[in-house]
Amino acid sequence: MTVQPIRLFGDPVLRTPADPVVDFDVELRKLIEDLTDTMREQSGAGLAAPQLGVGLRVFTFDVDDVLGHLVNPVLEFPDEEEQDGPEGCLSIPGLYFDTKRRQNVIAKGFNGYGDPVQIVGTGLMARCVQHETDHLDGVLFLDRLDPAGRKEAMKAIRQADWYDAAAPPTVKVSPHVADSPFGLGR
Repeated sequence: MTVQPIRLFGDPVLRTPADPVVDFDVELRKLIEDLTDTMREQSGAGLAAPQLGVGLRVFTFDVDDVLGHLVNPVLEFPDEEEQDGPEGCLSIPGLYFDTKRRQNVIAKGFNGYGDPVQIVGTGLMARCVQHETDHLDGVLFLDRLDPAGRKEAMKAIRQADWYDAAAPPTVKVSPHVADSPFGLGR
C-alpha cells in the first residue's frame, strides 16, 4: 500500500487550481495508485491529487462498487435536475453538510495512459465527480453552502479536534455560483 497523508482544510494547496496533466507516464500512474490506496484506506468515495499536495488534475473514485480515476476532467450536465444531501470531505474529516449538486453529470477525460474515458453519473456518482472536480479548481464543498450553512460549518470546524487555531482556514464563495441559475457552476 502507498497510503499518503491527506491535506486538511486550511492547507493552501486545497485552494490552488491544479495544472492539467501533460505527461501520461509511470509517475502519473503511481500518483493514481497512491490516490486509490489512500482513498480506500480512509473509506472515501473520492480523492483528488491536491488533497495529497499534488497540483495535477486527477482524481480517483469508489462509488457503488465502481472503482476508477479520471485525468483532466471536463463536466457536462445533460439536464437541470439537482440533488440536495449530506456531503463530506476527507480534507474536512468527520463533518457533513447538506450541499446542492446536479443530479446527473457526464465527465470526460482520460485514464492514466492517456486513453479517452467518459463517466455518466447520477446521484452519488454525480456528486462525487462534481466534488472531486471542484477540488481540482481549488473549490471546496463548503464554498457551495449558503451563508448560514457556511457559518455553521466554520463553527463545527473550529470545534473539530484536527482544527489548528494557529492557522485558521477561510471559506470563500464558490466562483462558479454566478455561472448557473442553480448556483452549481459549470
